[in-house]
Amino acid sequence: MTMNTVATDNPVPAGSEKHYLTNGHTLSSWLFTVDHKRIGILYLISLVVFFLLGGAAAVLFRLDLMTPAGDLLRSETYNKLFTMHGIVMIFFFLIPSIPAVLGNFLLPIMLGTRDVAFPKLNLLSWYVFMAGGLLALFAIVFGGVDSGWTFYTPYSTMYANSNVILAVCGAFIAGFSSIMTALNFVVTIHKMRAPGLTWFRLPLFVWAMYATSLVVLLGTPVVAITLVMIFVERLLHFGIFDPALGGDPVLFQHLFWFYSHPAVYIMILPSMGVVSELISAFSRRRIYGYKFVAYSSLAIAVIGFFVWGHHMFVSSQSVYAGLIFSFLTFFVAVPTAIKILNWTMTLYKGSVSLQAPMLYAFGFLGLFTIGGMTGLFLSTMATDIHLHDTYFVVAHFHYVMVGGGVMGFLGGLHFWWPKMTGRMYPEGWAIFAAIVIFVGFNLTFFPQFQLGYHGMPRRYHEYASQFQILHVMSTAGASILGFGYLIMTGYLIWSLKFGKVAGSNPWGARGLEWETTSPPPTENFLVTPVVKHEAYAYDVPSETSDVQEPRPEQHNV
Repeated sequence: MTMNTVATDNPVPAGSEKHYLTNGHTLSSWLFTVDHKRIGILYLISLVVFFLLGGAAAVLFRLDLMTPAGDLLRSETYNKLFTMHGIVMIFFFLIPSIPAVLGNFLLPIMLGTRDVAFPKLNLLSWYVFMAGGLLALFAIVFGGVDSGWTFYTPYSTMYANSNVILAVCGAFIAGFSSIMTALNFVVTIHKMRAPGLTWFRLPLFVWAMYATSLVVLLGTPVVAITLVMIFVERLLHFGIFDPALGGDPVLFQHLFWFYSHPAVYIMILPSMGVVSELISAFSRRRIYGYKFVAYSSLAIAVIGFFVWGHHMFVSSQSVYAGLIFSFLTFFVAVPTAIKILNWTMTLYKGSVSLQAPMLYAFGFLGLFTIGGMTGLFLSTMATDIHLHDTYFVVAHFHYVMVGGGVMGFLGGLHFWWPKMTGRMYPEGWAIFAAIVIFVGFNLTFFPQFQLGYHGMPRRYHEYASQFQILHVMSTAGASILGFGYLIMTGYLIWSLKFGKVAGSNPWGARGLEWETTSPPPTENFLVTPVVKHEAYAYDVPSETSDVQEPRPEQHNV
């Protein structure tokens, strides 16, 4: 199979292109940019700040949990810290992490186009995101929020003595940022693909972004309306959720989880797309069952909207509804299992290279599989009644969200870091950090399965003394995990100045993003690529390319 290309549109004259990082050094050139790559970098900087704030809250309450009496913090402070951790990490890190950073930076390049469909809307999405984040931080600084990140009613509407309204407004506004980004991605994927880039030649990362965007567009308005209802009830005392005012608190759970369980896939589907890219690149094979993996992303997005009721097995929901939701929750695991199977088959007989991005991919496979398997206990009504609102749920949630979402994000960040910055990081330090993070994560959260199984409730400031050893292990693991993150942050910042200059394709990977310079020029490509082969075509000689310098007679073809 050969890859012949022609130039389309008006190519940028050779030598006239500008580096996207150096095309204007002033602060205003960044704050008013409509370059999707710079917007991705702005999101990255913002998310790192939010991650540090959310992590700092986790450090404090984990230190407090080292003793059964909770000697470090008062009960109110403890409640506000775990609420801050949840709000910041969920709404301002996990949900936007891969779409806002890697999606913004890479999607137009992977599609062979110069930018997203609506560049100004893309920039507006970052400003809206920052406005929502600042409102949430104001709520945290000026009194805090103690309702938990789920804002369960009627506590959040009538009884919480904290800045619930500010936090709710922050999350509400941030939702519009997600909707803008998702709309941009859907239109860009439909209308701006390079010539020859058919749907089944798209990288699986693009398929994952597409499925994620559909979930965002369909689900986010539901939670936005729900948050408005909290605002109205708390401020105006309308009876929506509070039974004392004639409301129904279970209605809130239905509305909240109708969005928030699909939101799990907003955080996980992008990581699955990243892992597909990593496994293919570092095993030098096309993804086994490419179409099954692509369709499974859409299947997860669709079925994910029908499983919210498994969060409510102990509510007033009927047993018959619980049976249906239990079945559907088991069923949504099928397309996920298809991905795991196909990734495993891709690795089979592949030429596997254990570089840092691949270690994060393996970490994702191990941790996310544990998270998924332990989810079966929460999908079964009999066991969920025992485990509901215990530390078992905390452990399961973090194995899925951090073990899946964050490991995927870190794997993608390491894989595309040379493309984003033009510099390589020190591979030895990257491998060491990946191992430290993996070990620290397991030591942090695996003991929490035991805590939950033995009946330790979540959100408790004080606990029985027999649980102390497991809490000490968890806090020790959190220290190791934080140390791994600090190492990673250090060498990535170091690499910006001292890292080895990266070539256009340091991994020998396939895809349009590897056929432009590192970092890419402002226009992404000097000529519009014409795709002549399938995705992950590692059987095609590496000398052939979808992007070639045009001959004079090729201009304006």
